[in-house]
Amino acid sequence: MQQIVDWLEKLDLGRYAQLFAETEIDVSVLPHLTDQDLKEIGVPLEHRRKIFAAINAGSIPPLPELTIGIRPNRQVTVMFSDLVGSTALSARMEPEVLREVISVYQTSVAVAVRRFDGFVAKYIGDGVLVYFGYPEAHADDPERAVRAGLELIAAVSTLTHAALQTRVGIATGLAVVGDRIGSDSAQEQAVVGKTPNLAARLQSVAEPNMVVIAESTRKLLGNLFEIEDFGGKDLKGISGAERAWAVLRPSSVESRHAGA
Repeated sequence: MQQIVDWLEKLDLGRYAQLFAETEIDVSVLPHLTDQDLKEIGVPLEHRRKIFAAINAGSIPPLPELTIGIRPNRQVTVMFSDLVGSTALSARMEPEVLREVISVYQTSVAVAVRRFDGFVAKYIGDGVLVYFGYPEAHADDPERAVRAGLELIAAVSTLTHAALQTRVGIATGLAVVGDRIGSDSAQEQAVVGKTPNLAARLQSVAEPNMVVIAESTRKLLGNLFEIEDFGGKDLKGISGAERAWAVLRPSSVESRHAGA
């Protein structure tokens, strides 16, 4: 946590060190932060811009703990799921009730993900970071991720605690995977590279109850799903426009080898 404190001090934003500690924003979380995340915890616009300018410039603290047990690059499909409208929920719910709602939401996501052998790497606020392809790899990990994404959206929409909606972003690519960090409920598996950041950013541009996938994932799916071109997206922290696709539903004619 001292790394975050030092980093904020360099940005002349040391006043937020305690806030970051209370909301468990550490070095591993920085690349996945969204403007909404910081807004919800009370960081004003001017300072949010300053924080993202530093993140986008790549001037964030390194992760020294990842130098132990680093494994070679491997292909991983990363999913990032986030609850829609948590700010509105917090305005009309008591904190205890909101925590229960988020807990039920996260459990629903985890159940859907584990059905397809995904690994819940970390809960980030009301978001969930998931890996397919690590620690267990399958030839159809991109397909598993998309099916899990569609299923978790359907599952979350049926929850009776509140009218919940979620967004899902999925990307596939090479990443460096490190040993597990932390212990017990705080334990996480660290994946380093563009792929996790891309999945988080795709989630941020998705419509409510939508799965948005990267071009890298789409190329591996053939005609297994009905998809719609979501256009080129300029994503925070990603250089150049990224082509994105919205997954509508499983295809009635499923073929992983059909041309695209």
